[in-house]
Amino acid sequence: MQTANKFSVSRYAPRQRGTLTRLTARDSVLRRLDWPILLSAIALSFIGSLLVWSATRNRTHLNQGDPYYFLERHALNTGIGMVLMIGTVWLGHRTLRGAVPILYGLSLVLVLAVLTPLGATINGAHAWIVIGGGFSLQPSEFVKITIILGMAMLLAARVDAGDLEHPDHRTVVKALCLAAAPMGIVMLMPDLGSVMVMVVIVLGVLLASGASNRWVLGLMGAGAAGAVLIWQLGILDEYQINRFAAFANPELDPAGVGYNTNQARIAIGSGGLTGSGLFKGSQTTGQFVPEQQTDFVFTVAGEELGFIGAGLILVLLGVVLWRACLIARETTELYGTIVCAGIIAWFAFQAFENIGMTLGIMPVAGLPLPFVSYGGSSMFAVWVAVGLLQSIRVQRPISA
Repeated sequence: MQTANKFSVSRYAPRQRGTLTRLTARDSVLRRLDWPILLSAIALSFIGSLLVWSATRNRTHLNQGDPYYFLERHALNTGIGMVLMIGTVWLGHRTLRGAVPILYGLSLVLVLAVLTPLGATINGAHAWIVIGGGFSLQPSEFVKITIILGMAMLLAARVDAGDLEHPDHRTVVKALCLAAAPMGIVMLMPDLGSVMVMVVIVLGVLLASGASNRWVLGLMGAGAAGAVLIWQLGILDEYQINRFAAFANPELDPAGVGYNTNQARIAIGSGGLTGSGLFKGSQTTGQFVPEQQTDFVFTVAGEELGFIGAGLILVLLGVVLWRACLIARETTELYGTIVCAGIIAWFAFQAFENIGMTLGIMPVAGLPLPFVSYGGSSMFAVWVAVGLLQSIRVQRPISA
């Protein structure tokens, strides 16, 4: 008989049948939204717009001679993302639960398309599909969402129905197979950063589902063994190996693979408490930090807004994670709790990795900072995730 981990709780079984979410004039959707999450996400996107603008306004080789090029696109991406959030809330996470097979199949088709001639290499990663007109799509960002929804659907089905208190071994195997298929394809690109996030998502989902601790410990061991095997088989591209080498020894090649991290440290360290002022950072204005609008956008905050501005970004991200935890605790269905847990694991690890690599405490993995970094696919995905969180809060059962 399996032993559930400490996250397993009996409030999911049996399910309260007949309890409906009723929205009246006094209890409208707007009143039931989690406003701290929404306002924090908007603030992060606004700060991101300023940082992206500062990082790109002088880079004529990128902005096609238009200093507002990236600012306008970042604002457009944010606007589209918010529309996707509204659409997600309108559809509801329960409706999307029924559409998981379609969404999962579509995500598989998209990641497989990257491996065909439709795929394109950008910044060393063959993980994109170029749409045209200067726009591209990174399917791995949406795979994160489908893995969360798919695993939640499988793991919560019998628990929410009242048949089990926690998922059995057979259900866990099915959920892991569901996650393994797209993760394997993404690894073939190879997009190691996205795979790292997906692994953390899977662990977070299993912990929240109440599955046996043996699965979590076993996966952690398998992950460590898999990392060694991948290294030994030479699956990683040379630039990815060089990134890990530079992380282990920053002085290995300061003018080559270690350049990004060293320049990022200089930029952040020069900011002090209050920073040099927006648009006044010498490292940013001098274009010393590569990919500063995407992977290294936090360096702009550190240099130009200082410890206070960079700290504000951390506080806002913390509010998003804190409120997501509260939503996970308030829901009375395991499906909702698992979805929240997957999103929390995703946002927390990706933010830690992105900021950590600018500080030199994590290897460079090419992951954007949620809501802040420039990028359409990543912005769309995180706002859809916010929509899922809001839907779970809005549709939580209320007493008759």
